[in-house]
Amino acid sequence: MTSALPATQVSLTLPDHTQLPESDGTFVKNFQEHPQSILLTESLRPVLEQRHPDGQYCIGQDSGIYWRLVDPPEKGAESPDWFYVPNVPPTLDGKLRRSYVLWKEYVAPLIAIEFVSGDGSEERDRTPPSQSEGNRVGKFWVYEKAIRIPYYAIYEAEKAQVEVYHLQDDTYQPIAANERGHYPIPPLGIELGIWQGRYQNAELAWLRCWDGSGNLLLHGEEQAIQERQRAEQERQRAEQEQQRAEQEQQRAEQEWQRAEQERQQRERLEMFLRSQGFDPDKLPNF
Repeated sequence: MTSALPATQVSLTLPDHTQLPESDGTFVKNFQEHPQSILLTESLRPVLEQRHPDGQYCIGQDSGIYWRLVDPPEKGAESPDWFYVPNVPPTLDGKLRRSYVLWKEYVAPLIAIEFVSGDGSEERDRTPPSQSEGNRVGKFWVYEKAIRIPYYAIYEAEKAQVEVYHLQDDTYQPIAANERGHYPIPPLGIELGIWQGRYQNAELAWLRCWDGSGNLLLHGEEQAIQERQRAEQERQRAEQEQQRAEQEQQRAEQEWQRAEQERQQRERLEMFLRSQGFDPDKLPNF
């Protein structure tokens, strides 16, 4: 009887990210998806760079995660709108990733986020393979049971809401909002929540990140504005310090002038008294 090949040899026969389709041919569902992904990535970058000083992490934006090998291959992939994988190289063999292939990586994303464009049924679909049609398995089931992503968020801009799940005992459990209305992601030290405001010329209920103390993680433009404001405040403080120093110098000069005037007046009085035959040093209270 022929023995099975070792796992290392079997893995060599499986396709990698360069051999698998990088797209299933579908369009991005709405114009908000790319700005929303950029907003998350941009504001989280300082946190991730602090956690990964070696740069070993990757972020996928509407990119495929291959979790099984079927025909056609793209039926074996799910494409979260945004996901983060810790402790993996950002490139492979000097090339940008075309997709994320679990049988080549063995590290699941820490968090995946879906941006709802329809009624949310696709993002909440728990259909297992045994009940699926045409090899299409429910997205929620794949993230929960197959890929086993620890945190899964479903963001609905039109409803201005987000729901976040945490994988516990092989099952996604909803995370309750904290007192700020945010959803903590402890491994990242951040909170997810809804922020109403303008970004890239659109006033919307955006999905944003805060730190564990409730401070909003800023994107590049906000950071630039904050730096300009800080520089302006420093300039104003410097001007105020200079004005205070000048005022102190003026007060010192005025005090010296008063003292000088008093000295001159005393000298003139002493001269007058002596001219009248009085010794000022012998006069009481002089």
